[in-house]
Amino acid sequence: MRTRILLLGAALVASLAGCSSASHHSAAPAAPAAHQNTPAQVRIADSSLGPILTDQDGRTLYAFTNDKGGTSSCTGSCIATWPALISKQATVAGSGTDKALLSQTTRAEGTAQATYNNWPLYYYVGDVGPGDVDGQGIDGVWFVVGADGKLIKTAQ
Repeated sequence: MRTRILLLGAALVASLAGCSSASHHSAAPAAPAAHQNTPAQVRIADSSLGPILTDQDGRTLYAFTNDKGGTSSCTGSCIATWPALISKQATVAGSGTDKALLSQTTRAEGTAQATYNNWPLYYYVGDVGPGDVDGQGIDGVWFVVGADGKLIKTAQ
């Protein structure tokens, strides 16, 4: 009986340890999920860098200076760190944005990525929540986008 209790206790400890190790996540948050039944929206929000482009949840949107002609060049490990703003439906111009600057491009894998002033738009996985601009200036090629569609290249 005592052996059975010890074995059950050991099994319980092992299963609890397995659960806790399985629940560990990467330090970087996952990219925001595309809203299934509603189109993505871009809008302008105030930030420490001034008025910038964000999504409908206030998450900062970035542009990659290596992108040319409205086409994304961010793939592989790049897209893992800089997820594209994609939507099953056409992206909507929200508060403060210029509808004429908003469009989309088709990525190599066939998804529709939002563009603003011909810049494909991305998130940065290092941004934890709305208002974060931790991707600003990374490697001298990633910058937030202003309301006018131009990249804001000032330091945070």
